[in-house]
Amino acid sequence: MEITLSDKDANDWVYRGEGAANLVLAYIGSSPAFMGKVMRIRKAPRNDSLVETTPSPSSLTAHERLLWKDVDELISSSDHELASQLFVLHVMKPLLGSKFVDAGMHVKVSTGFLESVEKNVICQRPAWRVDTAQVDMHCDYVLIMSDHSLFARDNLASGPCISVEIKPKCGFRPVSRFVSEETAIKKRITRFEMHQALKLHQGEISLLSEYNPLDLFSGSIERIHKAIKDLFTTPQNNFRVFMNGSLIFGGLGGGAEDTNFCIAKAFEGALKSIIEAGDGLCTENFLTLVAEAAHKSGVLDRLLEVQKLDDVDIEGAIHAYYDITRQQCMVCTELNEDQTKIYAPLHSASLDESLRIVKDYLIAATVKDCSLMICFRPSKKGDSGSLSNSVYLESTKQTFDFKAYFIDLDMKRMSKMEEYYELDKKIVSCYREMIKMHQGRNEVRNLQKF
Repeated sequence: MEITLSDKDANDWVYRGEGAANLVLAYIGSSPAFMGKVMRIRKAPRNDSLVETTPSPSSLTAHERLLWKDVDELISSSDHELASQLFVLHVMKPLLGSKFVDAGMHVKVSTGFLESVEKNVICQRPAWRVDTAQVDMHCDYVLIMSDHSLFARDNLASGPCISVEIKPKCGFRPVSRFVSEETAIKKRITRFEMHQALKLHQGEISLLSEYNPLDLFSGSIERIHKAIKDLFTTPQNNFRVFMNGSLIFGGLGGGAEDTNFCIAKAFEGALKSIIEAGDGLCTENFLTLVAEAAHKSGVLDRLLEVQKLDDVDIEGAIHAYYDITRQQCMVCTELNEDQTKIYAPLHSASLDESLRIVKDYLIAATVKDCSLMICFRPSKKGDSGSLSNSVYLESTKQTFDFKAYFIDLDMKRMSKMEEYYELDKKIVSCYREMIKMHQGRNEVRNLQKF
């Protein structure tokens, strides 16, 4: 019999965090069916004008059904929430590996449940998130999945566990011949670094991050360790830590402030219950543990491989998009004759090739924006466990079991292609302006020396 959650069930779910599209709640009730689970609920824009102009997410568009025609279960779904879960199950799970992906299950909810959740969590959400979006009252289903900040419920008695959530971002620079001369800087500077400049300009962050995704994806344990330390220093919304499922480091529903002395000291103290190191050494050992597990698990190699399905960049994929939708290519209308020739092979490609390009671009966009959860628990003495899923921390003489899962593998909508193209141009333009401004300041300083 299908379960339907009603308003009386809402008090059993507490706010865990949120992203741009979904709220995440954790279960605190006593039902065995939901213990050790989290819930994802879709959000909707709070501004009425946005609601009216945004296409209904209830099903795939005709062009999306064409795009995913090889996945029967996906294109036959009439509900966007169901389609998103089927996308994870039938597209992302085979690509990333079944042991690293949890597709979850859908549970029906009443409007009363959604209204109660909205009322219960509003005070815990960041104000700017509340201003822009609320619980989507038109949802029929929510996604229930295992809480990957914990080990399985039957193992909780084995002691404390600690987990880290990382947003790795894009781990390579494009080499596509369709990257124009005007945006060729993309081949030298990572997307993450350039996007930081735009976020700083827009006031979304207060300090540029030193994190470089190329370090995390390098395969070098030294560079991976550097990447983890840089994420810890400026976590923004890219690095969070949970102890027994409760957040102890990072922001709940958005970016966190930079790690100052007080934050670092509190985090060091929280780690003492699980990392057996001297005063001031717990954090360093924990970051080493995370780096070792990320390196040993092989998850980053898998992630990078799927990211690289984007082999033409958005500057190439946008042309394929216009061909699929049979619209005039708005990019080519702004190019001269010589520039247009560069993209001619894309416009003369078969429909199947255009579909492949856009599909691979959207899959890559999903994994460039997903999160990686790695959960640790101290191994029991005398229990060697699975050596492939354990890390020995030499400095503390401790062995930790770990598990790794990808989360937030949301299906990207084909209707966003033009938006992705415009954002790409904006990111490059803002970064180039920032470079010019810094060069101008340096020239002024040099003149002042004389």
